[in-house]
Amino acid sequence: MTTALDVADHGFGVALGLEQSRDQVRLDRFREFDALPGDGDDDFVRWALWSKDRAIVSHATALSIHDLGTANPSKIHLTVPPGFRQNDSSVIFHKAELTEDEVEERGGFRVTTPVRAIVECAAAHIHQDAIDSAVFEALEQGMTTRRLLLHAAQRLGARAELGIERALRESLGAEPG
Repeated sequence: MTTALDVADHGFGVALGLEQSRDQVRLDRFREFDALPGDGDDDFVRWALWSKDRAIVSHATALSIHDLGTANPSKIHLTVPPGFRQNDSSVIFHKAELTEDEVEERGGFRVTTPVRAIVECAAAHIHQDAIDSAVFEALEQGMTTRRLLLHAAQRLGARAELGIERALRESLGAEPG
């Protein structure tokens, strides 16, 4: 333990030495934990801070957050505004202007809604099985309707429409009947 006298001997003021001692105690306290508390969303919060809150978790990563389907992306997908210039190879960037109704607030970060996440995955041609399972689960859980999915897909283009139509056809076949 550092004393005020030790600090003074090294040319530091007593007040600074006391602050350093408190910081050392704080650091020692953190060492008592194997892992600091966290809820698994820490990476998303870090990317939100890094981007100055312009990056929105999206695509397959958003499906994972919403616990929809079988998507298990190896990298985090972020949607950023078209003029966004920062870059990092640790994530996959998508450029788009999102509306307020396509985004949800979470603890420290934003994520695309389940409908937007499903449709943008279809538009990005993510594996059809992941889209099929996400559509089925979203419909089954009452998160969306067929009409909302089709309307959202129309806004993103032909590729999104095709992926959603295939998934809806698949979900009809999966329903007991």
